[in-house]
Amino acid sequence: MAIDKSSIKLYDCKDSKYIQIKQMSYIEDGIRKTWDVVNSYDSASILIHNIDNDSVIIVKQFRPAVFLRNNNGYMYELCAGLIDKENKTIDEIIKEEALEECGYQVESVTKIAEFYSSVGTSGSKQSVFYAEVNNNQKIANGGGIDDECIEVVEIKVNEMQDFLKLNNITPSLGFSFMWFLSNKKAN
Repeated sequence: MAIDKSSIKLYDCKDSKYIQIKQMSYIEDGIRKTWDVVNSYDSASILIHNIDNDSVIIVKQFRPAVFLRNNNGYMYELCAGLIDKENKTIDEIIKEEALEECGYQVESVTKIAEFYSSVGTSGSKQSVFYAEVNNNQKIANGGGIDDECIEVVEIKVNEMQDFLKLNNITPSLGFSFMWFLSNKKAN
């Protein structure tokens, strides 16, 4: 996985199927204020624990918005997806993402958290799930669908604490690792 940096072009977003940029006007304590808002889909993510290997399964992928800040853009994160399918439940969507991105057929999920992220701009809600799998549930390579370039990463449980020290992890990954280390590692 590599980005051809000479191919990068930055231009105004005129029409997107993922976000809409709005400006909100409101009165707070008698003062008229305005705020720029990005309306975006909510998302779900999942921490996958392979109990046979005593490891967790995450992904690494390029994020253009991060690239613009650090000239790299590759982030370690939980397997995740947008809640954008009206005919599917959030549980169905996250199980589908686990198969597409990581190659695991997840049977059941447990919600471990729900929070709002990017509260200064979009306020989108993220639901975080946990699932246990075994090696028999690895039925595909993962890596995403269509033109996605997703690297599947397996981290031993005893290496999770050190992994938290990296500077290219997402907050939901950090939260999930800390949740796991507090709630599952001792079990």
